[in-house]
Amino acid sequence: MKRRRWVSPEPGCLQAWAAESQDLAGRWRAARCSGSGGAVAQEERRQRGGFGELLLRMRAQFLVGLAVIAGLPAALPCLPLELTILYNSLLFTMGAPDSDIKGEAEGIRMGLLRVLEAFGACGQDLSTEELWQKVLQEVTVEELQAPLHRLGALQAAWWLADSRLGSTTGLFRLLTNTEDQGRGRSSDGENELLYLLKAWRVPAEGVSLPLVQSAEDLKQILCTATVFLQGLQELEAGNFPTAISLLQEAAGGFCSKRVLAQIYTCLGCCAQRMALGKTPPAAASSSPYFLIRMELLVHTPILASLLRHRQPSEVKYLLAQRCLQYGRVADAAEHYLDFLALLQEGLQQQVPLDGGSALPRIPEVFLEAASALEQVGRHKDAITLCEEVISRTTGLIPQMLQVEERLDQLECPSPGAGLAGRLLSQKDSLCRLAWRAAGYLHQGWAWAELGKSKESITQFSRCLGDLLRVQLCGSSFEPAGSLMPEVEVLQKIRLLSLIGRGAQFLELGRHKEALLDFQHGLQISPGDLAAASYLVQALWELNRKQEAAARWQKLSQRAPGEDGQQEGQGRPFPLYLVSCLKQATFPHCESLTRSIQGCLGTGSQDPSG
Repeated sequence: MKRRRWVSPEPGCLQAWAAESQDLAGRWRAARCSGSGGAVAQEERRQRGGFGELLLRMRAQFLVGLAVIAGLPAALPCLPLELTILYNSLLFTMGAPDSDIKGEAEGIRMGLLRVLEAFGACGQDLSTEELWQKVLQEVTVEELQAPLHRLGALQAAWWLADSRLGSTTGLFRLLTNTEDQGRGRSSDGENELLYLLKAWRVPAEGVSLPLVQSAEDLKQILCTATVFLQGLQELEAGNFPTAISLLQEAAGGFCSKRVLAQIYTCLGCCAQRMALGKTPPAAASSSPYFLIRMELLVHTPILASLLRHRQPSEVKYLLAQRCLQYGRVADAAEHYLDFLALLQEGLQQQVPLDGGSALPRIPEVFLEAASALEQVGRHKDAITLCEEVISRTTGLIPQMLQVEERLDQLECPSPGAGLAGRLLSQKDSLCRLAWRAAGYLHQGWAWAELGKSKESITQFSRCLGDLLRVQLCGSSFEPAGSLMPEVEVLQKIRLLSLIGRGAQFLELGRHKEALLDFQHGLQISPGDLAAASYLVQALWELNRKQEAAARWQKLSQRAPGEDGQQEGQGRPFPLYLVSCLKQATFPHCESLTRSIQGCLGTGSQDPSG
C-alpha cells in the first residue's frame, strides 16, 4: 500500500502521551503487585476509581492531541503509541464491571480506520471482518505489526464473547498467515481455531510502550475460553466424551475459582449423562486477576441452564434420573414416584416451565418411571403409567408422517407455515409418536415378564402398527448418522418391538412368524447381535439346522465391537429405552451353542462371549 506524506506531531506531544501511558500502566501493575489473594482484590477495588480518572484524563489528552492535528493524516510515528493507548484503554473499558463487552468494539474499528487513513485508504463501508482483512493484508509496515496483532487479540475476545467462533477463526487465519481451513488444521484433527490460537506468535512488548495486560496473557485466556466454549457446544450436542476432553483442558488454563467451579459443574453434568461413577479428574489451574477474564468471554445459554437455581421438583427428578443411569433402580423408582406425586399437587407450582429447566417433556418422565418400575418387578404399575402416556398422545399424532431422506428437509401438510415452523411441528409429531410407541413397547415387555405372551404380542403389534405412520422418503437404508435423531429413536423402537414379538412367538411355538420378525429386525439394523441370535434360534426350531449352524459360526467369528449397537457408538438413545435394550438381549446363548456344537461336533464359540 502506498504511504501518504506524514506530518509528525511535536516530539514533546509524543513524550507526554507516552509518559501518561507509562504512568497508567505503572500504577496498575503496582496495584497488582501490592499483595496476593484477598489483598490484591482489596487493593484493586481501592484503585479502580483512580484508574478510571487516569484513563479519562489520558483519553481526553489523546483527543486534544488528535484535534491539534485535525485535517492531517495519521502519522506513522504516532500510530504505534496511538494503537497501544487504544489497546490499554479498551482493556479497562472491557474489564469494567458494568461494561457491555459486545458493544465496545467500535473503538477497534476506529483504530483500524486511522491506520488506513495513514496510507491514504478508507474502509468505512467495509464490515469489521473485511476491514481486518484489508488492514492485515495491505499494511506491512513493521512498526505496526505488534500493535495491530494486539488489537486483533482484543477483537477476538469480543467475538468470542458473542460466540462468533467463525469470525474469530477467520481473523486468526490472517494473523497467522494461514490461507484456508485445510492448512489451519493440525495433523491430529485438532480444532482449527484452537490450533490457530496456539500457532499465533505473540508480539513482543516494548519497554517504552508498557501494557496493562500482556498479549501473552490474553492469548492464554483466549485459548482457555475457546476450549471451554467448544466443550459447552459438545455438551449441548450430546458428544460427552469429546466435551469431557475439552473441559479438562480448559480446567488447566487461565481460570478464576469461579470459572473452575463452572467447568467442574459441566464435567459433572457429562459424568451424569454418561452414567460415570464420578466426575472425571481435571488438572486445575488458577490465574491472577486480569482485566480481560474468562467470565467476560463465556456466557452461553447452556452454561446458564446448568448453573441456574433448581426447583425442588427438578432436584427430585435429577435424583431419579441419576439413580436410573447408575443402575440403582429401587431408589430410582421411589424418586420417580415422589416426582409424579409432585405433579399431582400442581404442575404450575412444582415444575418450572421456562426453557432452562432440567426436566424433559412429561411423557418422557412417565416412560423413565415405567422403566424403573419394570426393573424392580412392578410390571402392572409400569403398564398403568404407559397407558397414561398412550391415552394422552392419542389425538396428537397425524395419521401419516412423511420424513425426507435428508436431515433438514421435512415435509409438512400445512402449506402456510414457514420452514422453521414446519420443522418444529414435524419433529414434535415424531417425538409424540416415539412416546406412544415406546409406551406400547414397555407394555409388551411388561406383559412378557408376567408370562402373558398373547397380551405381550398384542402390545408389540400395536407399537409396530403405530410406527407404520412414518414414511421415509428416499432410501430405506440410510446410515444411522444421516437420519434425524427422532427417526433413529423410532427405528430402535421398531427393532426392539420386532425382537420382543418374535421372542413371544417362539414361546408359543409360532416359529415361522418369529423368523419373519427377526428377519425384519435385521433389515432395520443388520449388525444387531440380539436379532441375529434370535434368528438362529428360530431357524433351529424350524429344523433348518445346517443354516442355523452356519449363521451361528459366522456370529462367533465377529470381531469384538463389530456389533453396530455396541455401547458408546452413535447417538445415545433416550434413558427410557435402556430397560428395553436389556430385555432384548438374547438369553439362550449357552444352551443354543451346546446344541449347535453337538450337531457340528466342533467347539464353536458363544457369540455373546
